[in-house]
Amino acid sequence: MPDSLEKLLTYTLIPVIATIAGGTVAAFRSPGETIRVSVQHFAAGVVFSAVGVELLPELVRNLTIGPLVLGFSAGVALMLLVRTWTQRLEKGGSGSGKKGADGLLIASGVDVFIDGLLVGISFEVGFREGVIITIALTIELLFLAISVASSLAKRNAGKSRIIISSAVLALLILLGALLGGTLLQGIRGGGLEGIVAFATAALLYLVTEELLVEAHEGRDSSFTTAMFFVGFLSILILESLTA
Repeated sequence: MPDSLEKLLTYTLIPVIATIAGGTVAAFRSPGETIRVSVQHFAAGVVFSAVGVELLPELVRNLTIGPLVLGFSAGVALMLLVRTWTQRLEKGGSGSGKKGADGLLIASGVDVFIDGLLVGISFEVGFREGVIITIALTIELLFLAISVASSLAKRNAGKSRIIISSAVLALLILLGALLGGTLLQGIRGGGLEGIVAFATAALLYLVTEELLVEAHEGRDSSFTTAMFFVGFLSILILESLTA
């Protein structure tokens, strides 16, 4: 196994474990609304900061209009298509019981697979960039697993099913990371710029259209809002320590 792929697998285990752990804990006890909204704001700040610190400088350093426009447009288009598809799945399974749970799991599976793909892409940009993006997405995936587990519990799913569902989501993260890390291995020049632009668009979508939108659906406060900036600052501190 190449060293780069081995490192990718090693670091991908972090969000994989976080996803299983979050789902398992939430199967027995769901977090309160204040904790949920705070984590969402914190995760949004972390991901937003990671984009600004790791991906945008890479784009500016090797700015080429063609790959930039194509990659960024592809990222936006994919995320919009995923949103449309998952919304249809969720509406189709909006009732209680197995149908609603299946729709939720499929929609979440698409989400975590793309997150795994972004982890693989980020390691292709660079090792440090990969580590930072992985940490950022780990926090987001931890919350996602807790959210899915809580929703399944409300649909009267058993604890064993919730835990198994979390393990399946974790497997999709691993598959996405492997796909991103193997198919894109060795890409340089304009191809790499397009990939970075794609990842930038996808992560910005994650922050603005998922994490913050869901966070503002709950009870907001000065404390929960401040957690966005705490998350943003944490990546800047991590960057300064690893520079």
